[in-house]
Amino acid sequence: MAGRSGGATGRPPLTERRRAETRMEIAEEAVRLFAAKGVAAVTAEDIASAAGVSTRTLWRYFRSKEECVRPLLTTGLELLTDHLRDSGSTHDSLAEAILGIRYDDDTAPRLRALRDLLRLCRDEPGLRAVWLEAHYDAEAAFAAMIADRTGRPAGDFAVRVEAGVLNTAMRVAVEDWALRSDGVTGPSLAETITRALRMIDVAERG
Repeated sequence: MAGRSGGATGRPPLTERRRAETRMEIAEEAVRLFAAKGVAAVTAEDIASAAGVSTRTLWRYFRSKEECVRPLLTTGLELLTDHLRDSGSTHDSLAEAILGIRYDDDTAPRLRALRDLLRLCRDEPGLRAVWLEAHYDAEAAFAAMIADRTGRPAGDFAVRVEAGVLNTAMRVAVEDWALRSDGVTGPSLAETITRALRMIDVAERG
């Protein structure tokens, strides 16, 4: 994740925000095309054209057409980072901080795209590899957050285990939500994540 800089509000500079917006637009168009045509039938040129950017710009941001979807996969982690910053890290645990995240109307379209993407991951090895890589990176981010909140080293064995458990619970919860929800019926993402994190809490207390 990119670091935060800029004015007193803590918001990133305009150019950084615009790059992030462009990456997300590319990701959303990639998922739309993959869902409609299949990954094999979609080219990088197709994605770039749909997103209104040049192919050169697309390759500047991503290493492969499958990796174009990565911004959608890291949205949740970025929401958590923003939430921790805005809340002043007042929660007792990282799990509680995650439960405190609120999804606004601007997030809904991304969640729908994320749901479509995770369904594609079941049958598309290239997309599944990007999803697992994103979670590998997320585990290190969770460890850093836990270390920052507890004063322990990020490389501490217990910190890494806690981060791994949290990361796995989040991955399974989001995958389960994507398979069960159609946007009308089924549990919401917040409900599914809450259930998973409460299972972790019960296991830790038991």
